Amino acid sequence: MTESDGKPHQGSAGSDGEPAYADRVYRSIPGVISGVLLLAVAGWLIGDAALNGTGKTPWVSLAAVPVFAFPVIAYTLRPAVLANDRRLVVRNPLRTITAPWASVDALRAGYSVELLAEGRKYQVWAVPVSLRQRKRANRVAQRGGDQHASRLGLAVGRPAPSVVEGAPDPTRAWSDQVVGILQELAERNASRPDAAGPVVVRWCWWIIAPTLLGLIALIAVIAA
Repeated sequence: MTESDGKPHQGSAGSDGEPAYADRVYRSIPGVISGVLLLAVAGWLIGDAALNGTGKTPWVSLAAVPVFAFPVIAYTLRPAVLANDRRLVVRNPLRTITAPWASVDALRAGYSVELLAEGRKYQVWAVPVSLRQRKRANRVAQRGGDQHASRLGLAVGRPAPSVVEGAPDPTRAWSDQVVGILQELAERNASRPDAAGPVVVRWCWWIIAPTLLGLIALIAVIAA
């Protein structure tokens, strides 16, 4: 999992004269790694079949490339959440949801992370919920208490400081930390004049179209 540094773009500014900060980016690093590995293994197998196969095998393997590659890209490499002081962008496998903060009703993490905006619900693929990680974080939180406070050098009875944004918090699952940060951004920026507007949903045709065309080609090659 990762997050951008949020540094301001040089020479840019928001409508209120404050610097416009770069997008915070959240995505599942294990998902990206698995996608790269799948593409690498598939590339090796398909390349071998295309070069050394006989009969229909080379053509079938080549026709299968978009049918396999684009869905893998869609479900492992593409999902991401991008947030700045104006809007939230949820990049799912087949759709991109752009929600200005004023249109965001809430974000919640149950068995999956969901965005609620303008009365509709959208899944957030880029931030998977791990129940195992959540249980482990709950156990750490229960064991922490005064011991965790003493390790931080805090006096008993004094409130602990809030977790630095982007820093690991062993008492909360990663998905819960991300949802907390995004919810705070929504509440803080909802009243900004440049954070208003409707939710925009766009289909990712550069994934959908090649996959469908590849599927048609694959069926035609097999049937020929």
